[in-house]
Amino acid sequence: MSIALKIVLAIVSIVLIISILLQSSNSAGLSGSIGGGAEQLFGKKRSQGYDAILSKIATVAAVLFIVISLVLVALE
Repeated sequence: MSIALKIVLAIVSIVLIISILLQSSNSAGLSGSIGGGAEQLFGKKRSQGYDAILSKIATVAAVLFIVISLVLVALE
């Protein structure tokens, strides 16, 4: 069972990495992080298309990664 969980963990890791790398950046470096905070808070909402799907995939993959990692630690 631990071998199967390790394989699933590897697949989830790859999905997590790919989904994070494919997301578009939210700011333009240091100046975007200082001045773009209010715009991000009050202005532009995250698009409902591609970025939203990638964000949900990354969230699910991150939760699965943590859960599977904890299960593997508990088994060994």
